[in-house]
Amino acid sequence: MTNAATVPGRWRPWSRPARRGVDLALAIPVVVLGTGWLVLDWMFGLGLAVWAAQGDRRRIDAADLAHIGRVRVLLVAVLASAVLAAAFRARRTVVAQLLVALLAGGVLMASQHEWQEHHTPPGCVRYRANC
Repeated sequence: MTNAATVPGRWRPWSRPARRGVDLALAIPVVVLGTGWLVLDWMFGLGLAVWAAQGDRRRIDAADLAHIGRVRVLLVAVLASAVLAAAFRARRTVVAQLLVALLAGGVLMASQHEWQEHHTPPGCVRYRANC
């Protein structure tokens, strides 16, 4: 009965850090699966869709936009699960999630930059031309 004040806090996941084994068991697959998903989506999701388009610009653009959307969804999911891992005080899993988030952010930035480079509006090229 004397430990009654300390027992209720133990059921909360944020009351103590996650064990190292459990933390590593979550962190390693997170990095492998996140990186693997990005690579496979770039190769098969985008690459095969562009290949199947056979030069049709509309289908290539649709494949590019779909890829950007999928990477954006992955980025949001990884960041949300990083917040959840932080609530459970799993430090290594949070670091792994943030590494995958940085990778997904880089892929998203590269994809959007490539999209913007290929879709610049024709016309005025002078600086401050007001057209």
